[in-house]
Amino acid sequence: MSESDSAPEIMPELSAAAHKINTRKLEKAPYDHTGNHPGNKSFNYLLRLMINVGKSIIFRNFDTDKIPHNKGGRISVATHINGLVDPSLMIITQKKRIISLGRHDLITGPVIGWWARRNGAQPVLRKAEIEAGVTDTDFARKINDRSMLTVANCLAGGHGVVIMPEGKSHQDSKLHALRTGAARAALVAAAIAKERKRPAPVIQPTGLHWERHYWFRTKSYVEYTEPIEIKLVFDDEQSSRLVSGEWIEPPASSVNELKEEMYEKLSPLTPEAPDWETYRAWTLIAHLRSNNDNSPISSLKEEVHYTRRIREEIKRNNRYQNIVPHAIDAAQILHQHNLDPNSLDKNHKLKTTNFSSLLSGMMGLLFMLIFLIPVIIGSGIQSILARFMADKSDEGLDARTTYFFLAGMFSPVIFWPFASLVITFLSSTTFPAMSPQEVLQWHDAVPHYPFLSLQALLFFISIIFVFYISSLLFLLGYDMWTNYRKSVSISKFSKSPAGQEFNNLIEKMNIQLALLK
Repeated sequence: MSESDSAPEIMPELSAAAHKINTRKLEKAPYDHTGNHPGNKSFNYLLRLMINVGKSIIFRNFDTDKIPHNKGGRISVATHINGLVDPSLMIITQKKRIISLGRHDLITGPVIGWWARRNGAQPVLRKAEIEAGVTDTDFARKINDRSMLTVANCLAGGHGVVIMPEGKSHQDSKLHALRTGAARAALVAAAIAKERKRPAPVIQPTGLHWERHYWFRTKSYVEYTEPIEIKLVFDDEQSSRLVSGEWIEPPASSVNELKEEMYEKLSPLTPEAPDWETYRAWTLIAHLRSNNDNSPISSLKEEVHYTRRIREEIKRNNRYQNIVPHAIDAAQILHQHNLDPNSLDKNHKLKTTNFSSLLSGMMGLLFMLIFLIPVIIGSGIQSILARFMADKSDEGLDARTTYFFLAGMFSPVIFWPFASLVITFLSSTTFPAMSPQEVLQWHDAVPHYPFLSLQALLFFISIIFVFYISSLLFLLGYDMWTNYRKSVSISKFSKSPAGQEFNNLIEKMNIQLALLK
């Protein structure tokens, strides 16, 4: 039995939105079976800008591997635990224009759906929707075949595709069973590309890693490994029919074989742990080992790869059998106090608060106070709205990050222009107009102009930049302040009974680790 055979096979719990189907919008969703991208190119550039703004707001640190180059199309696959953030990061870490498969309500919704359709996103009606009576089998097959053929043609045309092959979002520490969509689309795309004499597409396994994915200002890392080549399984006659716009199902044996290979390549890029408690224990061991090797972990990327080394060592032998239980207990104590192994210094001691951390915290607080007003004006409404929607959502834990990410994404195209327009109007009605000569004088470059003028336009644009820069500087201050607050928490924790218990466990682990050398 392969590893994928034992993977969790859990049907997604349908949200309230997923129970509502808009057949009219689904039928009118843009598609293309010629190899061209069904979305609007200008909206693609705008979407990337929006994602980058959202990324800069919700992530403290962002790291990515360079994606392997290929001339043909690329279908990127990853595990799915962080809502819309997952595909968004896969979009901006590659240059290819992306088409994605998404849940039907994400394509037909009033706001997200409008953007999704203009970026060519293709709707999918899942087995869960059919079994719940949301739609019938015939309509689902019609929409899914059309979407799959669009995805396959885009792949064959050299574009990128993002698919979450588990078919749902979940919060487990290991990969769930894969659906067949990605493998089927890939096999069809390979046949179409050959028929059109285009470079062959590949499947790109992708690792998505987070310090703690539901934290605001968390760390993120996108990992890329070697792509999977796609075999040709259709004959010339079938390939010709595919090119003509007919969907033909690839052989089930070929689909399962490719799905199995995807699972084998993708699973190691996930925590691949029986539970999060165990994974956090491996991470703690990784930090202790790296300190002992005089190469302390300094980034999430390093932490991911070092933890993976520990995981593989544990799989190969039983050397850690006496250490892991202590590590689980110690890591759980840290987790319960909202701390992590980064709370330890290179000598395995809990970090303490010092004057430099206090000074940094005070500087951070000052930054926050200085830029508080423009941040409230530019981002207050969407932050409150994001919090409200996250608390109200039945989408699960990953929805919290999604809503805050969306708030950051839509700020530069909705909220900031609106706020800037109001400020520009109010300022133009308050102050007399400036002459063009006065505008050229930097010291006179204040909003002394009529509403409908070049000066007003320049002022309008400058205010949007002020909102963005203020947000970044405010968040810099926020990071400095939270770093200080964390150092205070670590100091308090170190003096508590739980901290003493943690230190005792660390001492035991260090003795056991020393014996392994």
